Amino acid sequence: MGDVLSDPDEEAAVRPLTLAWVSRQLDVGERVIRSEVLHGGITAEMRRLTIGTRGGGTRELVLRTFVGVESAEDRLHRESGALTLLTRTEVPAPELVAVDPSAAQCEYPSLLMTCLAGRPVFDDEGLEARVPLLARQLVAIHTLRPAPAQQPRKYVTLTTADTVVPPKVADAAAWAAAVDVIRGPVPSSYEGRFLHRDFQPGNVLFAGTGPRITGVVDWAATSWGPADLDVAHCSTSLALLHGPAWGLRFAEAYEEAGGVPAAAASERLYWRVRDALAFSEEVGAVSRPWREAGRTELTVRAVERRLDAYVTALMDSARL
Repeated sequence: MGDVLSDPDEEAAVRPLTLAWVSRQLDVGERVIRSEVLHGGITAEMRRLTIGTRGGGTRELVLRTFVGVESAEDRLHRESGALTLLTRTEVPAPELVAVDPSAAQCEYPSLLMTCLAGRPVFDDEGLEARVPLLARQLVAIHTLRPAPAQQPRKYVTLTTADTVVPPKVADAAAWAAAVDVIRGPVPSSYEGRFLHRDFQPGNVLFAGTGPRITGVVDWAATSWGPADLDVAHCSTSLALLHGPAWGLRFAEAYEEAGGVPAAAASERLYWRVRDALAFSEEVGAVSRPWREAGRTELTVRAVERRLDAYVTALMDSARL
């Protein structure tokens, strides 16, 4: 008998060619018995697959599929490379099972990996304990020193002064000053680091009441560049999820954990402002997974207000 998916949800069903490809990656006697959509992603479809084993038990894998994403092949090459590298480190990341970056066998570019325990946490409760854990985990990522041949590509930033979309509630003076910051020269005197490039609460799994981090996922944007890029991105995410003060706090926690940001305050400000302004272009897409996870009060307008407050706080800190 062929593979049977017990979940009747059409959205959860794995496409036929992809299902056949997944099945070829399994051990003899194993089959896919269930597929469940994992919500929270923005650029890729995510499914948790329950695998029935030959002995009657089960195990789980995660399938990532990029549909209609121009950069899918590059992203999957980067993610598969990162996962291969990370298996030899203490960073808790999924293990690569198989990848089809050019959709040679699947309907769309896909990657199959192991499933980690835990879940992302977006609640305000317990944040004071989680922020130092996030900071220490990011420091651990930045301490990785892959051989030159294994280094990911140099970072890319897409936001420019002309693509910024100030929210209607924006403090015009603060945003004008922030845009002027990124019109200036890009800091170039940095020590290259292994970067996650989307390190934020949605990509970190927690478990237990402790709590403890059980995994860091979504390595498709892995890059090489200044540590401040990752620090800035997590700072902005925390500011929008929990309030501007937490964005500022994360940068402090990163240094307390042994992280080494740029020595010059102007360079640290540049990266934090650039990342915050980048969020102005996609507030709706970024906030949707948070609402799906239960933070229904984080409407687009509410997140825009927090973004404005965070940008203003960054510019105020520059004047101190």
